[in-house]
Amino acid sequence: QDQLVESGGGLVQAGGSLRLSCATSGGTFSNYVLGWFRQPPGNDREFIAAISASGTDTAVADSVKGRFTISRDNAKNTLYLQMNSLNSEDTAVYYCEADRAVRSANYVTSRPRDYDYWGQGTQVTVSS
Repeated sequence: QDQLVESGGGLVQAGGSLRLSCATSGGTFSNYVLGWFRQPPGNDREFIAAISASGTDTAVADSVKGRFTISRDNAKNTLYLQMNSLNSEDTAVYYCEADRAVRSANYVTSRPRDYDYWGQGTQVTVSS
């Protein structure tokens, strides 16, 4: 059974950093496009960043570009999100998601409808 388990969330002061991790198991996640989404309080889930199966191609939302970095370690079956210069608008539940369709190794997508599997989420709270 496929599993995505996020960790690394917590409470941080504005200007601080956090690194989220997403441990994958059960499926061939090294073959999947993986992404991070977030859902702020009272708002819809939004795309943050995605990375191709090969790890060579990424897509990052304008709202976090230059502050957040997505990466993956296929040997460890783990996805990461390094978040720097956090502000109160980054407060949200962060989800790791997988696009399990057959794609080319360098394919990357930011479309929420392409992602068909996700974890339980991890809360990130930024205090001002």
